[in-house]
Amino acid sequence: MRVGVGLPTTTPGIDGRLLVEWARQADAGPFASLGVLDRMVYDSAEPLTTLAAAAAVTERVGLVTMVVIGPLRNSAVLAKQAATVDLLSGGRLTLGLAVGARDDDYEAVGASRRDRGQRLSEQLADVREVWEGGGLGPKPARPRGPDLLVGGSSPATFARMARWSDGYVHGGGPPRAFAGAAARAHAAWADLGRPGRPQLWGQGYFALGDAERGDAYLRDYYAFTGPFAERIAAGNLTSPQAIRDYVRGYEEAGCDHLVLLPTVADPAQLSRLADVLA
Repeated sequence: MRVGVGLPTTTPGIDGRLLVEWARQADAGPFASLGVLDRMVYDSAEPLTTLAAAAAVTERVGLVTMVVIGPLRNSAVLAKQAATVDLLSGGRLTLGLAVGARDDDYEAVGASRRDRGQRLSEQLADVREVWEGGGLGPKPARPRGPDLLVGGSSPATFARMARWSDGYVHGGGPPRAFAGAAARAHAAWADLGRPGRPQLWGQGYFALGDAERGDAYLRDYYAFTGPFAERIAAGNLTSPQAIRDYVRGYEEAGCDHLVLLPTVADPAQLSRLADVLA
């Protein structure tokens, strides 16, 4: 299993120089990828724009969206943006897409939530068609374009993942939750008769040395879930042993790529995490 680290695009206290330097340091460390989150109505950096900046200062790490809320965006524009990031990075982009869970994100862009699942399915087909068929440009670094992942937890999510994408991205939680979702992903893949197996990506949150600030961020970021935000904050990985156990658990559950997302925007988190993973 490969382990990546998130860029702190949604955490308090970010600025452009911090994000660029974070990407540069991550590329020099043991991390396999840089991951970003997506929210519209929140004090956060736009994910694909941020990955374009990261592409310019990195050479090795993969770049992944964990996830972009697809139906908030025009499919042709999304395809062109993703192709550009893939071109700038030399083929290092993995594009994770999902429908999102917040009404205000949809209201902010004047989009309907009612048919968002259908629109995402169409979008997955559309972006691949743009990448493979050309016409809009630029051509991605790879002939088929970036790998596509689908996130979510509904039955439709897994059917959509198997039909249109290269794999599944889980939204976080303990390894047992990931294992259950992975089993559903494998089943959907097999039901459709696809050869091989889906890519399986996982994620978790961490804060090493500033747990209270990290927990406060998670409560705020997930406030729209009500009391469930406390459970998410309780899952923040705040000790070396907790991180080691989490990584081991995901590896045993069959995860291919785990991205640990910072809850504190302090570059010292990178060196602390690198020491733990070593």
